[in-house]
Amino acid sequence: MRFISETSSDGNCELLFILGEIPGVLWTPGGATGTRPLVLLGHGGGQHKKAPGILAHARRLVAECGFAVVAVDVPGHGDRPMDEEYNRIATENQARVDAGEDLAPLIAEFQALVARQTVPEWQAVLDSVQQLAHVGTGPVGYWGVSLGCGLGVPFVAAETRVRAAVLGLGGALASAGAAARITVPVRYLLQWDDERVPRAQGLALFDAFVSAEKTLHANPGRHGEIPAFELDSTLRFFARHLG
Repeated sequence: MRFISETSSDGNCELLFILGEIPGVLWTPGGATGTRPLVLLGHGGGQHKKAPGILAHARRLVAECGFAVVAVDVPGHGDRPMDEEYNRIATENQARVDAGEDLAPLIAEFQALVARQTVPEWQAVLDSVQQLAHVGTGPVGYWGVSLGCGLGVPFVAAETRVRAAVLGLGGALASAGAAARITVPVRYLLQWDDERVPRAQGLALFDAFVSAEKTLHANPGRHGEIPAFELDSTLRFFARHLG
């Protein structure tokens, strides 16, 4: 892990790093020492590690819960090197949608492909971040919606350090198999009028989780219209299970 820069603002310390080819950012409370819970945030499609929604979640998890938070750019996003293969597939998929094909199966197929790369990458990031003295090997949580859900479900299924997860805006076509291996507490966010993920697919994914504790939070609105108050609920959820 190579550190790029460190800045502090409003009690938050922000550390930019690169691990191999993976650009990331770690937020911790200013002056933090010792072990603390860590939450990995997975950004949505077309976004990056410091997208506004990611920043809002990170800053509040640090300020209100005292957690460490990490986010990285997934392939083809943010400061990652261009991936010609992923770009080719995305271009072909858009052409297929324009020709009348259903969007949901194409998204599912693409996310499953990318997850084969991101799951071991995120595990390597956790390994490195948890070696830092002011983070340590405390409990881990995961938050991700849309692309962050499609990549996050197989990650949570594979990573035994994750103790709780907030997921949403995903479908069973991509993730039902991995969801059936998830037993940690899950909070699932669903937009009732989602134009990208059919409602039935979102409900089927929620049904696939085998967690003894899982809660469905369904709100009216389109894919990108999760209400701001769901962040308050996320903080309480992680504080209960990690704090």
